[in-house]
Amino acid sequence: MKKLALTVLIFCFVNVAFAQIGFIKRIFSNEKDTTRKASFMPIPVFGYAQETGFEFGLGSIYSFYVDKSDTLNRSSNFFGAASYSTKKTYNVTLRGDAWTKRNDLHFIGEMRFKNMPFNFYGIGNNTSHIDEDKLVQRMVKVQFDAEKAFAKNTYTGISLGFENYKFTDQEAGGIFNNSLRDKDGGSVLFVGLSQSYDTRNSNNYPTKGFFGRISYQYAPPIFGGENFTGSQIKVNIRNFWSLAPKVVLGVQGLYHTIQSSNTSFYLLPQMGNDEMMRGYYGGRYRDENFLAAQAEIRYRFMERLGMIVFGGAGKVFANEETQLIKNFKPNYGIGGRYFFDPAKGLSVRLDYGVGEKRANEKRQSGFYISFAEAF
Repeated sequence: MKKLALTVLIFCFVNVAFAQIGFIKRIFSNEKDTTRKASFMPIPVFGYAQETGFEFGLGSIYSFYVDKSDTLNRSSNFFGAASYSTKKTYNVTLRGDAWTKRNDLHFIGEMRFKNMPFNFYGIGNNTSHIDEDKLVQRMVKVQFDAEKAFAKNTYTGISLGFENYKFTDQEAGGIFNNSLRDKDGGSVLFVGLSQSYDTRNSNNYPTKGFFGRISYQYAPPIFGGENFTGSQIKVNIRNFWSLAPKVVLGVQGLYHTIQSSNTSFYLLPQMGNDEMMRGYYGGRYRDENFLAAQAEIRYRFMERLGMIVFGGAGKVFANEETQLIKNFKPNYGIGGRYFFDPAKGLSVRLDYGVGEKRANEKRQSGFYISFAEAF
């Protein structure tokens, strides 16, 4: 009986070992799956901060082709993430990017629900860390865009968005108590138009081509009171060059402006996130305009693995500012990539970004774990 049990135990260990070897081989396989099948990738979310306590949750991305037989059909990607903390904060994000057959129609959707602390530093391009004011933000955001191809590589679209904010100041007497418009929160509804031109050879990991998009959104005065009424314009330009079989250079320029006589502080364009100006705390700098550019060199040394270096500069500024080419803030950093779906170019990315060092402050920096490329 002991021999039988030992034999079974050895058999189980051997099977587990072979399964692990097979799993490791699959993870680091240098082969592409040419079947164009759907893919799914989950990632656990775990962290700790004094304001939130222990945070835990799950993020995942699901990708598929509407038309597998058409090799030019772009992949449709759906992303979701949800997290909850021991101090009862939550953050839920759902995003979709769908392409129909022949890429005739393009749909973009986003829903976000958040009840999380964040730090407010004031408005402008030169805020100080000493003015940090701790707030709790409750946010609901829904955005939907639909675009149609009326000519080759050219898309015209419409958009509809709704945002609602509520704020609680955790430290009475701080900078947040100064005269800020609509500081307790409010609602806004946007309707808009967009125009884009896209010659990229992939919507996930392009190695060549151009992408340009301009959108205009208007918020009518339907909520009354101090709620925002006005316009915002966003311009996003990207270009990619293949420098070598495994090396790609990408550049991006971004401009976001908001125009109104009653702009709510929470709608002001902000600098810093996991896509543009990595290394800066999101919202540390905010104003009526945001202008930034970045370049990224991507080295995909295996089908499954890659690395990048990036650098850029950006600033926020008021509408009346005239010195537009001065006072840009730098950022730079490195990152790693694991391509869980090499054929589609879908990856999990880890980036570390570094920003400016202001007098009497630590150098600004940030670490990011995200799905897909920054741009």
